[in-house]
Amino acid sequence: MATWNSRGLRGSTLEELINRTNEQYREKGLALIQKIPTPITPVRMDKENRHITLAYFEQRSTVDYIGAVQGIPVCFDAKECCFDTFPLMNIHSHQVEFMKEFEKQGGVAFFLIFFSAEDLFYYLPLRDLLVFWERREAGGRKSFRREELDPSFYL
Repeated sequence: MATWNSRGLRGSTLEELINRTNEQYREKGLALIQKIPTPITPVRMDKENRHITLAYFEQRSTVDYIGAVQGIPVCFDAKECCFDTFPLMNIHSHQVEFMKEFEKQGGVAFFLIFFSAEDLFYYLPLRDLLVFWERREAGGRKSFRREELDPSFYL
């Protein structure tokens, strides 16, 4: 089974924090945001402990969360990074395309990035990510540094 430090459960503490926060928002009537599960097909089960030990993804996931904040549709993906440099390979093109389409429909799409070494949360709007994304597509850096981020979007 995967451990907390393994790649498979990386970010699970961040996910738990976001889920608790979203539950509080729901209870206070501020927002309704749901975690979107990634569909998997179990291949092997540990029958004694009732755990899935091997599975494959049925389809690509789009975003981690989707919902509405005071009537405004939102979708976002949560990412965790332990360095000052965030690799764009952690974001997939199908996620970016989904978010672009979501915003065309009047929604707000963003990434919530947790820089774990500094214990900092950052709100990265899709429009800001696209600057880094397009730079990469043009042959530039395949990552962005914290110094490149707008300091007013730290949470």
